[in-house]
Amino acid sequence: MTEVVQERHGFTVKRAMLAILGFQVGMAVVLAGSDLIGAFPQLLNGTRAPELDSPVAPGDQVRRFRPDDLPGRTERTDERDIAIPDPGDMPARLRFSLDNGLGVALATGTIAPGDATRFAEWLEVQPEAEVEAIRLHSSGGSVTDALGIGAAIRAAGLRTVLEDGDICLSACPYVLAGGVERQVPDTALVGVHQHYFGENTALPAFLAIEDIQHGQGAVMTHLDEMGVDVRVMQHALTTPPEAIYILLPEELEEYRLVWDGEPSEGGE
Repeated sequence: MTEVVQERHGFTVKRAMLAILGFQVGMAVVLAGSDLIGAFPQLLNGTRAPELDSPVAPGDQVRRFRPDDLPGRTERTDERDIAIPDPGDMPARLRFSLDNGLGVALATGTIAPGDATRFAEWLEVQPEAEVEAIRLHSSGGSVTDALGIGAAIRAAGLRTVLEDGDICLSACPYVLAGGVERQVPDTALVGVHQHYFGENTALPAFLAIEDIQHGQGAVMTHLDEMGVDVRVMQHALTTPPEAIYILLPEELEEYRLVWDGEPSEGGE
């Protein structure tokens, strides 16, 4: 019976991946032959979306995304050993710091090229058994490095967590996916959108179809290996880079970005 369930799960994942890749190719063809922004302004013009700190509701989840102009977080009243920056004041690359005595390490800032290597090196020199979880507060960045950090977190058997007011946007959810357990309060923000691959610069899809397909394939493989439902990518692929799709708490559970570590029917 278990083998049948796993086989069905594998078939569903493969079908979802093929469908998403097919959509990606279709989007690239359309972009190559027409001005999609002019045809679908509500979909692609992120500047028409509400600000990121505007409340979301089912069907109203696309928000503006400007990493350099994100809203500030609510002031915290508890004393912590680690400083939590406002989203708009995040470091230019990930900063790692350990919350002494709690076993939680904060990873905050933009995910820059090379940060996967920096994270692996940082984790290696931490005292044994000192780090149990990685707390995330990041607006995203390099997809390749986010995948590498997420894989390293899984290999180390660590949990990933967000706390009240934290954000995990763009490439950051691929780090979140690496946790053997994943906790996100309702007051935190997790969001996805389209990415640029290779160089961290904007390229029209028709100039980089091959890189985009390769990158999306790597993302979906990572999510599947981490036990996350690859259907979450449908929201990423239909949300332009200048906007962000905020996942509702029920969606985080449905796609298993929130996870208690217990095996599901299809296995993780």
